[in-house]
Amino acid sequence: MERFEGAEKNREIAAALRVSERSVERWHRAWRERGEAGILSKGSPGRPRLSSVQITRLERELERGPLVHGWADQRWTPARVKTLIGRLFHVSYTVEGTWRLLKRHGWSWQQPVRRAVELDDAAVELWKKEVWPRVGAVRRRVTAGSSSRMRPASR
Repeated sequence: MERFEGAEKNREIAAALRVSERSVERWHRAWRERGEAGILSKGSPGRPRLSSVQITRLERELERGPLVHGWADQRWTPARVKTLIGRLFHVSYTVEGTWRLLKRHGWSWQQPVRRAVELDDAAVELWKKEVWPRVGAVRRRVTAGSSSRMRPASR
């Protein structure tokens, strides 16, 4: 502000503050139009923050499960939580930012404790003994190849 009042040139101000002339031009215009209030810092944009009430609501929604929110399975991925936050609060997080938010509030990566009900150990063993050897045996022999698009017999 003092530099603007002293009629210092934008180029000199930019060099002294190590910013672009364009920034100084914007500040100068804002100062002319709104005075000191026009050039006061609005603070760092930082990351969007959810209030404690919003965090509580988010946790309730996470506990309801992904199926309730339209996903086909019971996995909460950071990308899904990010989408849910956007839907509920109209706030945009990155996937990494969502993961950090969850960690800060005590959520962690989880691995399912139970095995799938559909898993049949006997059927898996039978498949390994009878089907897999037939599948593995169908491989072609290793021979010298050709980079030609034409079949060797057609040359």
